[in-house]
Amino acid sequence: MSATSAPPNPASRDAPLTLYRLQACPYCERVVRVLDDLGLDYHSRFVEPMHGERDVVKRLVGTRTVPAIVDEETGVAMAESENIVRYLENTYGGGAE
Repeated sequence: MSATSAPPNPASRDAPLTLYRLQACPYCERVVRVLDDLGLDYHSRFVEPMHGERDVVKRLVGTRTVPAIVDEETGVAMAESENIVRYLENTYGGGAE
């Protein structure tokens, strides 16, 4: 994975949540907004733009799609922004309305 052109990570490397994402990806930004709205510390890992080179994401969540999130606190690893948002809201935000 290459992060040479990535902006600085928004939170500590010790954060229990790791978000695997692409720059300027609207689905990734949706998850970032929810993480920020909930006030959660997380570590961003910017992944390779080429889908076929995202082996690290595939090993973690079973697919190469992003966004993907790993929650060390609960042991959850998942992809798909809608699923991630629902998980975050239910786990850290008191549940979805």
